[in-house]
Amino acid sequence: MRFREAVLLTSGLNRLKAFYGQVLELPEAPGGAGRVAFQLGGTKLVFKEAGPGREPFYHIAIHIPENKFDEAKVWLKSRVALNKVEGRDEAFFENWNAHSVYFEDPAGNIVELIAHHRLNNRTEHPFSSADLLGIAEIGIATDDVVSLADQLHRLGVPDWREGSGDFAPLGDENGMFIVVREGRQWFFSDKDAEFHPVEAVVEGLGTIKFERDNIRRVAHSG
Repeated sequence: MRFREAVLLTSGLNRLKAFYGQVLELPEAPGGAGRVAFQLGGTKLVFKEAGPGREPFYHIAIHIPENKFDEAKVWLKSRVALNKVEGRDEAFFENWNAHSVYFEDPAGNIVELIAHHRLNNRTEHPFSSADLLGIAEIGIATDDVVSLADQLHRLGVPDWREGSGDFAPLGDENGMFIVVREGRQWFFSDKDAEFHPVEAVVEGLGTIKFERDNIRRVAHSG
């Protein structure tokens, strides 16, 4: 499953424009009024103005080449403060065969760089922002993980690993929806998951909109 576009809400449009453009050095893409967008490898990442009184935040993960985790961590650490848990600033997921490092952007989004070692995306050149290869995960909070996972199944999104009432990864190594119980603490963060609307364009499935207690597919692409 591959994400071609992800649209997230934010109250910090100007801060994110500066951060993703100047700190992470991503090329800006057409976004439209009230939006800012960046080309993140194969994914267009769009931030949309949330409106007054709203402070949305999300969890997203970004693919990096499977053999460049150490380089990517050094590159990232020179630009942002890394999130830590019990003194650790990285994680290895044995069942997924993946390494990750985490940070927060200026709007409070919990961002992860992940190297899936089973993916055929290794490179030999020095790591740079061009090696931020696309969105790997989009976190979705809900008060009913099983029900939301079932809705995704009906749209053709498979389970990635066995889930539970608190956590369910759906998709595959190329792209996943990470469905979690609302109020569950995000990994490598002190923030509890909150639901905020998400729009994702998924290759082969079309545009999927996540609204409170509902998923809608508003378009389909072959």
